[in-house]
Amino acid sequence: MSNSLLYITTVAIWGSSWIAITYQLGTVAPEASIIYRFALSSIILIGWCLLRGLNLRFSLKEHLYMALQGVLLFSINYIIFYFATMYLTSGLVAVAFSTIVIMNIVFGAVLLGVPIRPRVAVAAVFGLGGLALVFWSEIADFNFGSGGLTGLGLSLIATASASLGNVTSARNQAAGIPVIQGNVFGMVYGSMFTLLVALIRGVPFTFDFRPLYLISLFYLALFATVIGFGSYLTLLGRIGPDRAAYVSVVFPIVSLGLSTLFEGYHWTGTAFAGVLLILIGNLVVLMRWPGRGWRGKRWEKSEGRTA
Repeated sequence: MSNSLLYITTVAIWGSSWIAITYQLGTVAPEASIIYRFALSSIILIGWCLLRGLNLRFSLKEHLYMALQGVLLFSINYIIFYFATMYLTSGLVAVAFSTIVIMNIVFGAVLLGVPIRPRVAVAAVFGLGGLALVFWSEIADFNFGSGGLTGLGLSLIATASASLGNVTSARNQAAGIPVIQGNVFGMVYGSMFTLLVALIRGVPFTFDFRPLYLISLFYLALFATVIGFGSYLTLLGRIGPDRAAYVSVVFPIVSLGLSTLFEGYHWTGTAFAGVLLILIGNLVVLMRWPGRGWRGKRWEKSEGRTA
């Protein structure tokens, strides 16, 4: 699958997953739904690996890195974002999460030795600025009191966890761990960690057998998780964590487009200007530019590669 198709697939699936998430709320505790989702995703992926005869044997060191990816990317950030939404609107959470573009650039440079590419940094500025304009009304109403500062802090911590999970996935792929198998064990370990947190917090494990809950759970497990994360992390391994993270700026726009159709969202001139900035940033980050690949010299040498 081409990089462009991977990018479009990720944006389309994650941009539409909010519809399914709304049907997950209510009867079942969010932590329990997260466990059900990733447990089901790991079962689907294990079945796929067995069907295709893919290798599922890895060393202890590889399991430790896959566990790190799973805890950071498939557990901690979801749990913390759940608490953040108690204090912030969905728009502010989306803006906070879009800072993963900056975090991936920084963490990629510090931990992987990925060179900071000026055009990616410029694209990130366009994207963050554009998303801020799209959700300007919610930003303008933001109040540091009444839990606002707490929600913002939690959102940034959750985003940092997701970013470190991105970087860990990039490291794992460069070390020879395939995306599918890395996700299999990452989701298993992530589900186990979330289960531990839920048990400590005394979260009730109920289940909702209504068709809407079951259908949304299956959609989130198969499409948003198996296909969405599979596409995104494959793209990340190909073009680097800095460029791949730009999907976090684009998919909220898809969500707003669907909200326009189903919830009557009204666009403003500021929002349109924001979308224009995001599209400019999108063009800058995805254009082919001459130069070497995303992996930095330090990373290539540490893996026994020549720069």
